[in-house]
Amino acid sequence: MNKSYKTDRIYNETDRTNKTYGVGLIPKHGGYKKLESYKNTAIIRQGTEVFTKRWIKSFKQSDQMNGAARSGKQNIVEGSMISGTSKKGELKLFGTSRGSLEELLEDYMDFLVDRGLTVWGKDDPRATAVRKLAYRKDRTYKTYKTYIESDDEEEAANCLICLIHQTNFLLDQQLRALEKRFLEEGGFTERLYRQRVARRGRTNPE
Repeated sequence: MNKSYKTDRIYNETDRTNKTYGVGLIPKHGGYKKLESYKNTAIIRQGTEVFTKRWIKSFKQSDQMNGAARSGKQNIVEGSMISGTSKKGELKLFGTSRGSLEELLEDYMDFLVDRGLTVWGKDDPRATAVRKLAYRKDRTYKTYKTYIESDDEEEAANCLICLIHQTNFLLDQQLRALEKRFLEEGGFTERLYRQRVARRGRTNPE
């Protein structure tokens, strides 16, 4: 994968997204809708719903795949919103999102293998064409609709596989940045303690 797709600007992006919140001790948080990882999961969730309705006959498997796709998206939302008061919780939820997408990836891979279809390699021109769509501004489900709603199930599954790979790459970058920030700055409780100590120092000078 092209390393320039590290986008999300690793993690300070939450301070510059659609809407952020923050008062006093609580730093800016939220704004998840402009995260590239979130945009991808929104497309993956919708695409998986369309894909399973068309190609997956087992209700149980369909339900599991849609649940994993939803988890990939919703855990980014929750993690972003609680980041102001719980960096540990944020890290855990982003990790859960990553795990759910990995589970979904395996489902799509199994779908292709079980049917004797081809999993596109990263250098396959078709995979390259799908990956390039990530650079389009204002991407939505419609950007990938032709692939996902194709009459060729191999093309539809591989498109979603490409999207999941790109999203997992972004989440891996975010998780590393979150871990680094947490180790360097601590969480809300530690920040609150430092503020209390500083205030006591100001109100009770020696």
